[in-house]
Amino acid sequence: MDEARSRQVVIAGAGIAGLTSALALAARGYAVTVLDQARQLDVVGAGLQLSPNATRILRRLGVLDRLAVSAVRPEAVVLKDAATLRELARVPLGQAGENRWGAPYLVAHRADLQAALTTRVAEHPEIQLITGAQVTDIAVAPQNIVVTAQRDGGSMEAAGALLVGADGVWSSVRSQLAGREPTFRKSRFSGELAWRATVAATSAAGQAFAAIGAADCVTTFLHPGFHMVAYPVSKGSAFNLAAFTKGERIAEGWSGHADPAILAGAMRGTSAALARLVAVAGPWTAFAIHTVEQRRWTMPEGVALIGDAAHAMTPFAAQGAAMGIEDAETLAGLVADSPADLGQSLTIWENVRRPRIEKVLKRGALNRLAWHAWGPVAIARNLVLATRPAEKLAADLDWLYGWEDREVMRR
Repeated sequence: MDEARSRQVVIAGAGIAGLTSALALAARGYAVTVLDQARQLDVVGAGLQLSPNATRILRRLGVLDRLAVSAVRPEAVVLKDAATLRELARVPLGQAGENRWGAPYLVAHRADLQAALTTRVAEHPEIQLITGAQVTDIAVAPQNIVVTAQRDGGSMEAAGALLVGADGVWSSVRSQLAGREPTFRKSRFSGELAWRATVAATSAAGQAFAAIGAADCVTTFLHPGFHMVAYPVSKGSAFNLAAFTKGERIAEGWSGHADPAILAGAMRGTSAALARLVAVAGPWTAFAIHTVEQRRWTMPEGVALIGDAAHAMTPFAAQGAAMGIEDAETLAGLVADSPADLGQSLTIWENVRRPRIEKVLKRGALNRLAWHAWGPVAIARNLVLATRPAEKLAADLDWLYGWEDREVMRR
C-alpha cells in the first residue's frame, strides 16, 4: 500500500463523534473523507451537557471558541426533590469547576455544537465532507477499506487505510459488517423514554421553570417515577427540558410520538408548580432510548466504531457526547503513533477505552437508581446528600471531569 493511501481515512457519520474524529485525524496529517446520509446536516435532539473532559478536547481542536459564543457555563448542578422542590445537593461548576478540572463545563443546544464543528471542518483542506451519501457496501482488506455509497441516484466510492464508523445508534457500518464480524450487534431498547422540549426563557414555560429552578444552573428534579433535567441554552434565551420515564418501545429515531399520559402518570405526587411547568412546556417530543453493547469495536483490517455506534448509553451520566469526543481524539492519537501497525493500534485503543466506558456506564446506572429512589432508599439518599459537602461532591467527579489522555496530551 502506498504512503498516500496509508494516510487516508473514511468516516461514516457527520455527527459530533464523526466531525471530532475528522478534526483530530486532520490535525495529525491525515486526509479525511466524511460521508453522511443526510443531504443537510439536520440536528437531532435538543440540549446537551459538555463536561470538562470533552471541552478540553474541543479547545485543543479549535472548536471551543466558536461554541462559546452561544453556550452557557452553568454555575452548578442542583438536585431537587420533585415533590417538595427542596434542594438536596449542589455541585459547584462555573469558575470553581474550571479551576478544578482545567476546562469549562458547558451546556449548549446540539445545533450550536454541530455548527461549531462544521465551521471548523470547513477550514481544513484535508477534510472532505460529502452529504447525501448512504453507505451500501464495505469491502474490507488489510488497511485497504473501500466504502460504496449511493448518492444522487448513482454510486460513489471512498477508500482509505481506516474506516471510522461514527454513524450512531443505528449504524450502517455496524450493520454492513455484521456478517463478517459477528460481535457487531444491533441496538437494544433500554425500556426508557426520553421526553424533550425547548422553551423560550420569556415564555410561560420559561417563567414557570425560573420560578422553581435556577436559570444559571443545571437542575435535576428527582422522583420515583421519573426525573427531569433542565438547563439554559442559546446564551440563556431558552431552556432545554428533558424528562425520563419507563415506557414501551416506539418508532426508532430521535423524534417520535408517545402518549403524553405516560409522562403525566409518571409525575403523580410531584409539586403542583413542576406539574404546571410540564403542562405548559408541551408539546413534548418523545424518543425511545436505545443502547449498544458490542463485544468488539474494531476489526484489525482497519475498522473502528466510535461513539454511539460502539457503545450508545443511557443519558443518566450526561456523557454520551463526551465519550464520542474522547473516542475520536484518543483513536486519532494512537493511530498516528503507529501508522505501520494499524491493527495493533486499534486493539490498544479499544483495550484502553473499554474500562473508562464501563466506568461511565456504571455511573449512569447509579445515577438512575439514586434519582428514582423511593421509600427508605430515598430517605437514605437524601441523608447522604445532606451530609456530603459540595467540595466532596465535586471531588467524586474528578475521575470523570478531570480525565486527560496523557499520551495524547504529550503530542
